[in-house]
Amino acid sequence: MSWLLSSPFLSDEVFLPENRSMSNVQEHTPIDTNRWSLAGTTALVTGGSKGIGYAIVKELARLGSAVHTCARSQADLEKCLQEWRGSKLKVTGSVCDVSSPSEREKLMATVKSQFDGKLNILVNNAGTAIFKPAMEQTPEDFKLSISTNLESAFHLSQLAYPLLKACGGGSIVFITSISGFIAWDHLSVYASTKGAMNQLTRNLACEWAKDNIRTNSVAPGFIKTPLVDFLLEDEEFVARENHRVPLGRLGEPEDVAGVVAFLCLPPSCYVNGQVIVVDGGRIVNGNH
Repeated sequence: MSWLLSSPFLSDEVFLPENRSMSNVQEHTPIDTNRWSLAGTTALVTGGSKGIGYAIVKELARLGSAVHTCARSQADLEKCLQEWRGSKLKVTGSVCDVSSPSEREKLMATVKSQFDGKLNILVNNAGTAIFKPAMEQTPEDFKLSISTNLESAFHLSQLAYPLLKACGGGSIVFITSISGFIAWDHLSVYASTKGAMNQLTRNLACEWAKDNIRTNSVAPGFIKTPLVDFLLEDEEFVARENHRVPLGRLGEPEDVAGVVAFLCLPPSCYVNGQVIVVDGGRIVNGNH
């Protein structure tokens, strides 16, 4: 309210509703901490040691959720776990390559044991991107992209289903990409997996709604993560991308994490089957 009262567009006289004093106007309404909290919930976030996944783990844990995450590298995972413990966040982790069906099953068995057979939140974040022209993509590249991005997201959702149902419902969030909407050079296979994940979101949202399990996707634009460090070194590329984004900048992992957290909070309880784009306006900008 202070910004409104000091606005240059207002006259010197401020007209208040009847029976409202200036002191009442300036009072802050208390935040409903139950509505905007994840205290008492449990979450699994895949690929949580770097980039967007790291930011999501931190965001959910700060809101009170007990989070389990996974990564392929024991060293990377342990470094993150030490940091989170130092911040008094309730985060645990285990090593897992989500492209492997057996490792996915082992991961969910760990989660089931740790959280007493119940899970409130599943964030399918882990993924890979192989930057190659379509004619250079090998069958092995294709298989790895499918198994890591699409197959793992579907399989982990299947494995998590009984744990989510045991809680009386929950939230599944897929991390996809705007490449599921628009074409990008050298990302034909990656984009195909993300487009499929967007459609998987809609189908699961309808099929599992009867169990109060909501399914949504967050589709980031160009986000500054280790996955694209080599592109960030190209000043011309960065300048070109900044120009394409109406907000004039590339995204940060925290920009995505905040939206993911919202989809896990009580205020989002009627949001289901949606793909929410977080790209600063890039794909709606016609001035490319």
